[in-house]
Amino acid sequence: MAASAKVFTLDSRTCNGDWTVVLPRRGRHRRNYPKIRTPEEQQQPWFPSDLKRDTVVESRLLQKLQTCMKKIESSQFYKTLMDQIQSPEIMDHICRVLGSEMNMEMVVYGIGSIEAYEAPRFQLSLALLMKRKFSWIGDIEVFDPILSATEMRVMEALGCSVLSVNEQGRRHAVKPTLFYMPHCEANLYDNLLQVNWGMEQLNRIVLFGNSFETYQQYVSEFTSSLVADSARHILAAQKFTDEFAVKTVSDDYFAAFHDSSLHFLSPVIETELQLI
Repeated sequence: MAASAKVFTLDSRTCNGDWTVVLPRRGRHRRNYPKIRTPEEQQQPWFPSDLKRDTVVESRLLQKLQTCMKKIESSQFYKTLMDQIQSPEIMDHICRVLGSEMNMEMVVYGIGSIEAYEAPRFQLSLALLMKRKFSWIGDIEVFDPILSATEMRVMEALGCSVLSVNEQGRRHAVKPTLFYMPHCEANLYDNLLQVNWGMEQLNRIVLFGNSFETYQQYVSEFTSSLVADSARHILAAQKFTDEFAVKTVSDDYFAAFHDSSLHFLSPVIETELQLI
């Protein structure tokens, strides 16, 4: 999509979804992901399966998120990460991506259920704290096919917009964009890279997500054709990506952020875009 999907507005409509379950990896919560669809089917409107409203549940979930934000903000993990992001090396990359723009939007994919699991609450809390901390982060858009109406309303109360279309990670970076995707599946990262596989688009992307270096190590160690096929663009992007590992510092944040990195993609010649 050349531009972002419209944000979701709750009403009385319902929608049936056919989702498959992806089993959790190490330290990861269970998530649902859509079955493989044609490009036309991928752009169909999306609605949460449960539209019931419970203001008591919403209030409790909002309180949980606010508690998570306070816990992270006072942690050594947060201080370390903020110092890292504000280092001259990373700020040089951010200024390069911004160019003449004042800020970059944040797109959050695959956040998971913030109602059912602590790790997604930590992940969303960090995204909200980053927006509060840095003036160069603009609006936050969120999508995960498992979001409930309760979770959507809480996210909206915290200033986020929830997308009405499952983009399958295929957002065109027509302007500087921070894609915030901790612990997403490899194919979602690969979809994002594939649809932006050009010098101008890739140079507009900052990616917070699974370590590209770890994917490369895994493929080299286990020679997994399945991983290699689903991570083809990830592996090819390594040669023009500067990666900065996120330090979890304490066990409290390991499940939410282990093996996560900030990635800056900066191809300078067309030949670098040749796939492996």
